[in-house]
Amino acid sequence: MKLHRDKAAAALDRPDPSCRFYLFSGADNASSRLFAQRLLTALTAEKISVSAPQVKSDPAWLADEAASLPMFGGARLLWIEPAGEEIVPAIEALLALERIEAPAVAITNGSLKKTSTLLKLAESSKVALHVASEQQTPREQMTAVTELARNEGLRVTPALAERIAEEAGGDLILAQLELQKFALYAGASPDQPTELDETVVDALGIDQAEAEYGRAGDLALAGDVAALATELALMDAAAMDAIPVVRALQRRLLMLAPLRARVEQGQPVGSVTQSVWQRDKPIVSRILPRWTGPRLSEAFQRVQKLEREILLRPVPPGAALGETLMQLARVAAANGR
Repeated sequence: MKLHRDKAAAALDRPDPSCRFYLFSGADNASSRLFAQRLLTALTAEKISVSAPQVKSDPAWLADEAASLPMFGGARLLWIEPAGEEIVPAIEALLALERIEAPAVAITNGSLKKTSTLLKLAESSKVALHVASEQQTPREQMTAVTELARNEGLRVTPALAERIAEEAGGDLILAQLELQKFALYAGASPDQPTELDETVVDALGIDQAEAEYGRAGDLALAGDVAALATELALMDAAAMDAIPVVRALQRRLLMLAPLRARVEQGQPVGSVTQSVWQRDKPIVSRILPRWTGPRLSEAFQRVQKLEREILLRPVPPGAALGETLMQLARVAAANGR
């Protein structure tokens, strides 16, 4: 079944128990991910990530996992990202099951052609749902930011919502991360809503992560262990705040994910980086060959966890940041051999 994006939120907030496969596609990848996260929240489920190549190599795994009872109980959501035609046999097996214990989500990198078998499977099945998220207009982005802010317990003016959307480049995932940071700083929550002051955005907003904050993360993702060690020492000597470095790394990972998906679809790195700012092309060209899509997703989750540890727990921020960056650098270095 196909559902228009405008009606998707209500369906995902109250998911149909009979639905076993959700397909999110479209040029607006951030909206697709937000819809999938919305479903995850509504199901109060554990996210079980699996890559499309893994599903392709063992098509029966997805159906087996969907039909199996979890050892320790609790709801699960099988999550495939980025996904394409290679997962069709696995989805066919999933849709053929008599019953399931865990539904599956597939998020594509961009829009699907009308001839796509995956698209036809999702739209023709009564136990599947397809939501296409094409690029939003500035007004739609502003409305989406206002809703995201409300979910974090923040009230924003239309002008401020527009500013946040613009600074995030229309990427709603990035806007959501910014709003979570603002809410944490302001002590806001859905139960205790707070008016977001523009001075908070001025102090903590996305434009504060200048190039100097991004150097350490870029060196880590490029696998340059020696240069990273030097950079960490300089940061420590300058008593540089860890959070802007973490935020810069999050933005870089979000930017890399769709680029890497294009590489895995067969496009050469040189072609993919044509859409990147000139100043970023050299480092992005070094990073892309070292990371697969699933590994970038794992890295992003690890960096999110690091941010929570720094903000909410009494951990030494410099040490925690350095440890995470070195872990990423070693992974990248190993992948470059």
